[in-house]
Amino acid sequence: MRDTSERAAASDAAQPGKDEAEPAAGSIQSGEDQEAELERLRAENAKLREQAGAGRRRHLSWRTPVSFVLIVLGCILAPVAVAGVWAGNEVSDTGRYVATVEPLIHDPAIQDYLAGQITTQITGHLNITGTINQASAQLNSKGLPRISSLLTTFGPQIASSVTGFIHSAVHSVIASKAAATIWVQVNTAAHQAVVKVLSGQGNGAISTQNGQIVLSLGPFIAVVKQDLLQHGFSLAGNIPSVSPTVALFQAKDLGKAQSLYRLVTTLKIVLPIVAVLLLAAGVRVARGRRRALVRAALGVAASMLILGIGLRIARGIYLSSVPSSTLPADAAAAAFDALVHFLWTGLRVVLAAGLIIAIAAYFTGPSRTAVQTRTALTSGIDWVRNFGERRGLSAGPAAHWTYLHRTALRTGAVALAALIFVFLAEPTVLAVIVIVVVLLIVLGLIELIGGRPPAQEPTAGHAAS
Repeated sequence: MRDTSERAAASDAAQPGKDEAEPAAGSIQSGEDQEAELERLRAENAKLREQAGAGRRRHLSWRTPVSFVLIVLGCILAPVAVAGVWAGNEVSDTGRYVATVEPLIHDPAIQDYLAGQITTQITGHLNITGTINQASAQLNSKGLPRISSLLTTFGPQIASSVTGFIHSAVHSVIASKAAATIWVQVNTAAHQAVVKVLSGQGNGAISTQNGQIVLSLGPFIAVVKQDLLQHGFSLAGNIPSVSPTVALFQAKDLGKAQSLYRLVTTLKIVLPIVAVLLLAAGVRVARGRRRALVRAALGVAASMLILGIGLRIARGIYLSSVPSSTLPADAAAAAFDALVHFLWTGLRVVLAAGLIIAIAAYFTGPSRTAVQTRTALTSGIDWVRNFGERRGLSAGPAAHWTYLHRTALRTGAVALAALIFVFLAEPTVLAVIVIVVVLLIVLGLIELIGGRPPAQEPTAGHAAS
């Protein structure tokens, strides 16, 4: 009986070992299944990565190079468009053309040049030396040989003094307000003649002669003649009604310039549109549009720098090509600088706009610096809002309305700023800065008033509880 009990106990003791063996086998089987499942997942993951990589390669196969080419073409066309708009405005806008040449009459180098040319024309028609010799002969014929001899001896000094007097009178007239008024009137009336010059016709007060753009001095000589007569210089009455010309701009390759000008003025509206479309298409095609926008804006700014360098080089070439006998160096420099004044203004405006767009695109991006900057601005605006609310200042219902329409308000503010810039008659760098500052203030006010959702009103259930 005792042996039977011991065998039963032994059997019972052995049974748990059997039960433990079975789970161990199951655990081994489960581990193998997990390993197989893990390998399957790894294979699927590798396949998905391969597919994603193939997709990226497909995107890179056309998006990146096409975007690059479009942006480069837009950046190359941008300075050509700026030059085309400048050239077109010089022809189509009389006010712009007069504003270009009006400062020349106030430039001392131009005043000296015009005074010298007019004095030469006047003294040439007066023949002062011949008049002195004629007076000496008359004195000798009347029995006054000594006086006649003295007059002949001092004839050159007398002629020089008379020439100096005429030059002084001419310079006073050229530097007067009356001459400035005549200058504006002549150039205003001659604006259509400038068009004819650049189209190769060249009739009117301003025309081309031997590869030069020349200006008629007739109106100025008439004013000087009247001024000399009023000062008692009766010899000025011998000045005939003449209209000599002086070279204003030297243009050896005027024919090429005229052909290029006609092409550019024909495309002055098309070129800016095409340039903008190329840049916009390049940004649109790019996979990283924000980064592409930054690069496009910086590319346009760089192209304006290249245009500025080109103008500096062109200025040096122009000044070295103008003979001093035709136009003094300082007068030629003043003429060139006046001619390209608005072109300089235009490229500076586009350069500033490009930099502003690049900065705006960068600081709206996901970079660490951009995020920290936006966070700091948001914190500052929140502090101002909380400061005002603690003192009882609140926008009331306007805050709720602004919050609901904040996206539309931001878009409208940016669009309005862009329209003001586009339709500004004479945009300058200062105007661009003012527009940007006002836009930032407006966007800040939108964020200040409607930057966060209004406080929720308590429901009836919460009020009852």
